[in-house]
Amino acid sequence: MTKTDEPSEPMKQAVRRATILDVARSVGMSTATVSNALSGHRPVDDKTRERVRRAAAKLGYRPNVRAQNLRTGRADTIAIFSSMPFAVAGGRARLGYLMEIAGAAAERALQADMALLLVPPLAEGCETLGSFHADGAIVVEPGRNDPGVALLQSRGVPMVAIGRPTPEGSLPYVDCRHYDAARVALDHLKTPGTRQIGLITGAQDRNAHRSSERAYGDVISGMNQKPIVALVDEEGGLEAARLAARALIQAHPKMDAMFVSVDSFAVGAQQAARELGLDIPGRLRMATRYDGLNARSNDLTALDLKLDQLGALAVDLLMDVMAGATPAPKVGPLPSLVIRKSSAVAPS
Repeated sequence: MTKTDEPSEPMKQAVRRATILDVARSVGMSTATVSNALSGHRPVDDKTRERVRRAAAKLGYRPNVRAQNLRTGRADTIAIFSSMPFAVAGGRARLGYLMEIAGAAAERALQADMALLLVPPLAEGCETLGSFHADGAIVVEPGRNDPGVALLQSRGVPMVAIGRPTPEGSLPYVDCRHYDAARVALDHLKTPGTRQIGLITGAQDRNAHRSSERAYGDVISGMNQKPIVALVDEEGGLEAARLAARALIQAHPKMDAMFVSVDSFAVGAQQAARELGLDIPGRLRMATRYDGLNARSNDLTALDLKLDQLGALAVDLLMDVMAGATPAPKVGPLPSLVIRKSSAVAPS
């Protein structure tokens, strides 16, 4: 290239990305003042801030986010994960629960200039959580003294829960209204002529399970029946629920309705009923909690838990916590029932 072929100085400036030093030189200020004016980290008078912003816009200056994060230690990322074990959270149907929440959470996070990191259910345990970096975290339905929550708290990661944590007060949370959800389903099953209602729920100390038990107790208190309850270890998944439902049905031949609070458990309960020759819904009416793929593909009555709204509320709550606030719980919307064949009432 000859000397005359070299690009002019204005062209070189157009090709080269403008730096904060270029902005500082153009306004005759220090780079520290320019940085504070653009970031808002330290107070700068309004006239100076506006002058710096105009100069930055004229030069086409864009902050180097990676460099800023290296200086501040921020990742501009929040993580969302489920504390449910892999046996019930790892399948494609149960993962839909987490994905529905994550979709709305990601949209709300972007509005706050944050990215969302989805942590899949961990078959190998919570130790893997130690390998990622995020500015905050949302945990879905934590159990009592959840090890994943304890690990992230020990690292000082701000955190909120979707679902009331156990013990209450251990995390700011979005109230999913688990009791109300269970009541909606159980009141639907308790139709005139229903003799006995059974309950299958998780054995772990998780608010969703214990709320289902409380709602069940309140519903059957007005019926002439004793509790018919099976608590299933979440780690056992669908197969453990199938065996528990089979034993429950055989021990209580008058039972003609069943609420199964975990959707994968409900599929196992359906299998048990059919193995024993019980027609659904003719002989046994059934409903579950989450209206996901398991419910839809098995014609199960289920609840629309309004997960998109819960995800957005959780991000708002986490932003408050990350800003140093101690916010009150946010209350989610009332779940609504999606009625399918599994709970249809036979004609009289």
